[in-house]
Amino acid sequence: MRLSPALLFHPKSLLLLATLFIFSAIFSTAAVARSGIQPVIYSQQQQQHQQHQPQSQPAQQRPIQDSQKEHPSQPEPRPNSNTNADGGRARGSNRPSSQPSHIREGDGPLPNGAEYKGPEFKYFQEAGGTYTLTHYDARFFRGLVPYDEHAGVLRHLIRSYLTTFAALGLETWLAHGTLLGWWWNGRIMPWDWDLDAQVSGATMAALAARFNGSVHEYEVAEEEEDLPAAAAGGKKKSAAGGGGGKRRYLLDVNPFSVRVSRGTGLNMIDARWIDTQTGLFVDITGLVERDPRARPGVVSCKNHHYYTQEELYPLRETEFEGVAALVPWEFENILVTEYGAKSLVLTEWEGHRWDPNLQEWIKINKSDEATEEQSMAL
Repeated sequence: MRLSPALLFHPKSLLLLATLFIFSAIFSTAAVARSGIQPVIYSQQQQQHQQHQPQSQPAQQRPIQDSQKEHPSQPEPRPNSNTNADGGRARGSNRPSSQPSHIREGDGPLPNGAEYKGPEFKYFQEAGGTYTLTHYDARFFRGLVPYDEHAGVLRHLIRSYLTTFAALGLETWLAHGTLLGWWWNGRIMPWDWDLDAQVSGATMAALAARFNGSVHEYEVAEEEEDLPAAAAGGKKKSAAGGGGGKRRYLLDVNPFSVRVSRGTGLNMIDARWIDTQTGLFVDITGLVERDPRARPGVVSCKNHHYYTQEELYPLRETEFEGVAALVPWEFENILVTEYGAKSLVLTEWEGHRWDPNLQEWIKINKSDEATEEQSMAL
């Protein structure tokens, strides 16, 4: 059936069509309102903008980086200081600027978003009160690791820590005695029983929020460790602490790390990377501005080690125990401030002697000491 044009444009027909259109619009709006959907209305300019707007791509998840923010006082690249006393060589290298994250007390607690309100207690419990036992976590202590094996255990400990943090995009750098060991020969000093690392406040927050309590497996190669013969007592030593296979490490964040103040001094360590097989660990401390009004731009841990931004950043890329690592920019100034200038020149310490030819700290045997005393008497 065909309708004539005259019928379509008849006034009554037009009135009927208009009435149907109005009722249809009213019922559609009511249906949208009942469904809870908010209609989107674009202006002409918005429509034109949408037409010319390119399609957005889905964002890719990226690892956390402490160095994505621009910093107004970014230092220019400078040559490395790479020589030290008695043949020791600092192997730092220039790298793109890695800028600090600023966490001020007014910004709230470091991790988790809620500060623990109860009475302070010591969170990390060590195996005992002696110097040696204080370097073992009580939960995983199964006995003292022998001297001939502890170097290998610590080597796996720091390698697993550095490689895992790098894989997760978490920025960390060597500190304290571990940094001093790197300065001499890029290795752990043989009398050291723990390891030290530092992170920014932002990284500490990420550790607490995303990785606290996580256990990480680290594959230990079956081949023998690359130890100099003299350092291994005249022969090569196999990988200490169980040889090849997988080792498991716990990342444990202290709930008191949220506190900016030192408190009673029982919780100066903010987090630990713990070997679940032996109880040995890496101490991790977060650096934040603890008194921004009196000392703006100066960051510190809870044990009163203070650093300016220029001393820390940009961090230098280097190697430690055969894996990639980071160290502060002004590493020598930091070491002299903490340990004194003698720490960079003394060649005998804690029963060990520095061998400039081997570039190693060698344990002094009692027979060697007796021979030296006899030679001096002659």
